[in-house]
Amino acid sequence: MSVLDTNVLVLNRHWQPVNVTSVRRAFALLYAGAAKAIDREYRTFDFESWAALAAGFGDGDVVRTVNAVLRVPRVIILQVFDRFPGSRVRFSRQNIYLRDNLTCQYCAERRSRSDLNLDHVIPRSQGGKTTWENVVCSCVTCNMKKGGRTPEQAGMRLLSAPIRPRWAPLAREFHGTPHEAWRPFLNLVDASYWNAELVEDG
Repeated sequence: MSVLDTNVLVLNRHWQPVNVTSVRRAFALLYAGAAKAIDREYRTFDFESWAALAAGFGDGDVVRTVNAVLRVPRVIILQVFDRFPGSRVRFSRQNIYLRDNLTCQYCAERRSRSDLNLDHVIPRSQGGKTTWENVVCSCVTCNMKKGGRTPEQAGMRLLSAPIRPRWAPLAREFHGTPHEAWRPFLNLVDASYWNAELVEDG
């Protein structure tokens, strides 16, 4: 995985965690002036001042460009956003991936996000709904094999029955070993994870 695809914690302007995004997106927000980077001493930096910090930085957590070596920000703070998402778990692609642990629910292989898609257990063509209880992670191979059939019709078995999760997704993302720079901010609140919400049927 490229360092540009690794995680950055996003805070609202009240220093509360509201999101997790990629390094790539974090740099875009910094460059646009929509966010500032935070260092371990809680100082904030705009893009230019953050870029200046990287001078002489070693081969650690950095992004190399043609003209510069940029230190990777692990926490950024949004300059305008002050809302805080509710605790309801959003029905989104990211949260389905989190619920299913980036694992195909048919072959049980753990894959990268780019190798997964979503599958309707009961196909829409057979009346299946777009809900937590009918959508699962599937690798491309299994999705093609299943096609527009139910698992039973395709001779396939689900790893586990899909359910509506009860966890707060941001907390789920932090369940393992969060980045050290995130720790001061994680016990502030339980927050919803970033991303667009899917439209649930019914």
